[in-house]
Amino acid sequence: MNVEQFSLKGYAGYETSLSEHPDEELTQVGPKTPCGEYLRRFWHPVYLTNDLCDLPVTLKILGEELVLFRDLSGTLGLVHKRCPHRQASLEYGKCEEHGIRCCYHGWHFDTDGKLLDAPGQPENLSDRLKLRIKLGAYPVVEYKGLIFSYMGPIAEMPEFPVFDAMEFEKMEMVPYKAPFRCNWLQVQDAILDPLHTSFLHSNIGRMQFSKGFGEVGQMDFFERDVWILGVNTRRVGENVWFRVNELVLPNFTQAGSAFAADGTLRRLYGRSSFTRWVVPVDDENTLALAWANFGERGDPPEWNTPEGPELIEQGEVFDRTYEERQRSPGDAEATEGMGRITVHKNENLVSSDRGIALMRKRLREQIRAVQNGKSPARASVANSGLIPTYGGDTVLRIPLKGDPDESQTLSELAHAFMEMQYQADDLNEDERVRFVGEKLTELETKTT
Repeated sequence: MNVEQFSLKGYAGYETSLSEHPDEELTQVGPKTPCGEYLRRFWHPVYLTNDLCDLPVTLKILGEELVLFRDLSGTLGLVHKRCPHRQASLEYGKCEEHGIRCCYHGWHFDTDGKLLDAPGQPENLSDRLKLRIKLGAYPVVEYKGLIFSYMGPIAEMPEFPVFDAMEFEKMEMVPYKAPFRCNWLQVQDAILDPLHTSFLHSNIGRMQFSKGFGEVGQMDFFERDVWILGVNTRRVGENVWFRVNELVLPNFTQAGSAFAADGTLRRLYGRSSFTRWVVPVDDENTLALAWANFGERGDPPEWNTPEGPELIEQGEVFDRTYEERQRSPGDAEATEGMGRITVHKNENLVSSDRGIALMRKRLREQIRAVQNGKSPARASVANSGLIPTYGGDTVLRIPLKGDPDESQTLSELAHAFMEMQYQADDLNEDERVRFVGEKLTELETKTT
């Protein structure tokens, strides 16, 4: 074998050293960790209503083992997994009219963790136990098929946030969950990485959404309070397609439709295909809990099938063979392939990653604020009574004017599009649709 065929200028594997140390400040989510403490100051979805039957279920959220149940009165409870008596698991407990009873010695707890009964004890001892012992419990809210919990200090519990996307009329919202075997930040990064749709979902395996997604387009990023928005503005023939990916700190995400738009047909102010939270299970596992949105302003109703939410979430169905995942990878393959916790020091971020850099910076600031005893920044309710959101897509007919490099023009159009949405923040949804629609038509006319 002639080894001279190998260039001495390449093959740098031996000289390339990689860090093995993750960014713990952003990736560790368990109790008492800086990021875990920050995340615990917010409401998160933890389970699907339809998956909870008459028996308790175990789950892990933010590194903590929990049991979720519905007592016989219909009240939900989310409690620590272990009974404080002898640490038996309450997944085997019995749901009572109020609360849950441990299978081992019959200790009975209400949904707020209050000890109601400790059988077999002298009356005076039982009374003292009721005053002294509590089962760890968290507040729970059920909303349109998703079960949410707040796991932070009870004195700091905020109002349950209602985003406008949670109240759209004529939209069928289908709850779903998507598991990822990796750290939460790897899953969330993708929402502020518009470029990945042009390759992962278009030019690597099969075309998972539409041909228009394969256009790279112009990328602009916007910061607004606790929002970070990535706008990919694509030229598709005689049309300009604005696709807005949205993050509301810490982990609420939306994007444009998956199947309703391909850039070829005019579309005014379409909204997100999903309304989604990226919820850490522990440091190495994540759940996306969400609604897939079907309707005139979401994805077409014909995609409302058992597989539809999975395709919307990651471009492919979840249960596939290894060969199928290699031939047409989706978001799970891309994010899990980085390892259970990716090491940021080994990355080489470039201009298209500016949204990711902004998100990490803002998260770090908020984590440190909580560490210093401050309250985290939260999304504000507008005069409409709801929190406005911006994820979605719009396609306007704006013919090319002869400039082969129109990136500056596309960027200016993206800024104009976002500004008209901001101006409509305080309007109710009907008024907002009318206002933004009129502004978009004016923009289209002015640039034609």
